[in-house]
Amino acid sequence: MPFSAELYEPVAGAPDVPTGLPLIVLLTGFTDAGSAVSGLIDHLHDTTDPQPLAIFDNDVLLDYRARRPVIVFDQDHLTEYRPARLELSLAHDALGQQFLLLSGYEPDFAWDAFSRVVLDFVDAFQVSGVAWVHSIAMPVPHTRPLGTTVSGNRRDLVAAHSVWRPRTQVPSTAGHLLEFRMVEHNVRVAGFVLLVPHYLADTEYPDTVLAAADKLMIATGLVLRMDEVHSRREDYVARVEEQVQGNDELTQMVHTLERRYDAYMAGTAVDGEERIDERDLPSADELAAELERYLATRRPGDEDKLG
Repeated sequence: MPFSAELYEPVAGAPDVPTGLPLIVLLTGFTDAGSAVSGLIDHLHDTTDPQPLAIFDNDVLLDYRARRPVIVFDQDHLTEYRPARLELSLAHDALGQQFLLLSGYEPDFAWDAFSRVVLDFVDAFQVSGVAWVHSIAMPVPHTRPLGTTVSGNRRDLVAAHSVWRPRTQVPSTAGHLLEFRMVEHNVRVAGFVLLVPHYLADTEYPDTVLAAADKLMIATGLVLRMDEVHSRREDYVARVEEQVQGNDELTQMVHTLERRYDAYMAGTAVDGEERIDERDLPSADELAAELERYLATRRPGDEDKLG
């Protein structure tokens, strides 16, 4: 691969990469409400047979003290060291269509150098377009479809799929910087922000993985296998409904979020309430306090908990 390898190591024996493939970017880190990104990374690694092309250097990009690697302690000795991994891979979808996948942790350091290297890959492989996704917590109910905010230079996708278009300042992610640089270089790019019910933001919420995959498929034309996630979703939703319906306060709070959501989508207010925008977040925190107490710490496999 004809570019500087200061931030990464090319993989020996890596497959040849055809030109003109789409690139999907999935970086975990600052925001990952509902485990949308981490869940989709795991799913794609299981279903798309990614073959690594380049592995990025943790010693350059990662703050180990903030995100410590896992080490396995077996009674009286250490058996396995599991460092974080950020890599560029060649993968294929359910129809055999190939695509590039940049997945793993969001770099802690060297963002500008990292973005230059990714742009080098985009140029060298003549990437046809880039799509990335992340997720944030919002005061929305789980009983409505997950909304998205779309950015980038794909005006068709913005017009069709962006339900919330604020003008605001937010903490940047490395994905934001990649998108900003790609727009500067006239690369076709779309960024999708999933708007996740914030009382479920700390759970592994299958709907976020399904929504992330759906938006990436729309942007790239790929067909991803999602049957396993759909099957997990049924059990998850049933457990959420059981928790909500068993508590009158929770039921009322969800109904209030539903009314606000429906009012916003209709472009109107209900009973004098403000439409949902960034100023609603504090009141939404108060609204969802009981839901968070009941639901946010649920983990797969726990008895009587969400999975």
